[in-house]
Amino acid sequence: MAYIMKARDIFLKTLPFVWIKLILWLVTIVASIIWFAILALIATAANNSGVTFVVIILWASGTGFVRFIIMRYFGYLIKAGHIAVITEAVITGHIPENQVEYGKKVVIERFATANVFFLVDRLVSGAVKQIQRVVGKVGNLLKFVPGMGAITNIAQFFVEISLGYVDECCLGYTFYKKDQSAFKSAADGVVIYAQNWKRLLANAAKTMLKVLVALLVVMIIFIFIFSAILGLMSDASIVGFAAFILACLMAAAVKSAFLDSFILVQTMVVYMQVAPETVITFDLYDKLCGLSRKFKELFTKARDDQSFQAGATGQPEAAWAGGGGGFGAASPGDAIGGTTSAPQTAFCTNCGSQLKSGISFCENCGARIS
Repeated sequence: MAYIMKARDIFLKTLPFVWIKLILWLVTIVASIIWFAILALIATAANNSGVTFVVIILWASGTGFVRFIIMRYFGYLIKAGHIAVITEAVITGHIPENQVEYGKKVVIERFATANVFFLVDRLVSGAVKQIQRVVGKVGNLLKFVPGMGAITNIAQFFVEISLGYVDECCLGYTFYKKDQSAFKSAADGVVIYAQNWKRLLANAAKTMLKVLVALLVVMIIFIFIFSAILGLMSDASIVGFAAFILACLMAAAVKSAFLDSFILVQTMVVYMQVAPETVITFDLYDKLCGLSRKFKELFTKARDDQSFQAGATGQPEAAWAGGGGGFGAASPGDAIGGTTSAPQTAFCTNCGSQLKSGISFCENCGARIS
């Protein structure tokens, strides 16, 4: 695999997705401002502190609802399209001509429906966040050490932010491995992340401080801007709260559109470099299933989906044991070449797959062989 394009070049050449993300956020903000103006008129006419409190609650709730609807049903798909194009750029070294249309086409081909993508994304996100819980457990064991609580909280904060980019890299792996089910590729992607988590998190954390500083500066600027604009209104109790909320929304828009996209590109470049070279081991699947309920659910869906595809085609599940590091990638040769051995007379009691001699785990489902 040739890595020609640098992260900076990929980011600049995929700016159409960045602008679309920003537009979605601006639509949310405009809707919030209109909703605020309507409620502010009601509060001013009522001239009652109780009404003002209710107006603030309604405005915050309405803003959150609008943001959820827009980002849930449009933002997710834009994110998926962007990940597909980034993956293509990292693998091939070029950007498709009509990248937005290409991203849409690839997402539809890969996931068929938005619901499948939402499900895969939710399972991957839940699985990779296991690292955050592990950090928390370490902190609890060392609470007796002076200052350890603060250090652990800071570590958890940085890990949580970094994981927001890594789980998207795992989704990128589903676009890279087009020859197998999305669930299996996603599960493989999570395991690849788990085996290379130090390098991936270190890369993502390098820019965290810069992102936080830039976010703070942007937020302060917008607080002053919105305070000045809303200060023209008479009700000061609403103005301060509204200026803060709108500043948070604008800062989040800038972060989501520009900062997050740039860090995502950087993380995906590193991830896609290590992914093809990673050989997955059975014990890691077993450990992750024990540690994460979400990963176990993803693993189960991957196994069921692969079994369904094999049954539909009438072909043995050769891709299950090969194809770039899968559930049964026992060696670099198997992982890269996807080779299979001759059928054996022994079968797995859990999934019914044929077994090779001398192995301790089923190459299909990972079950221990008795």
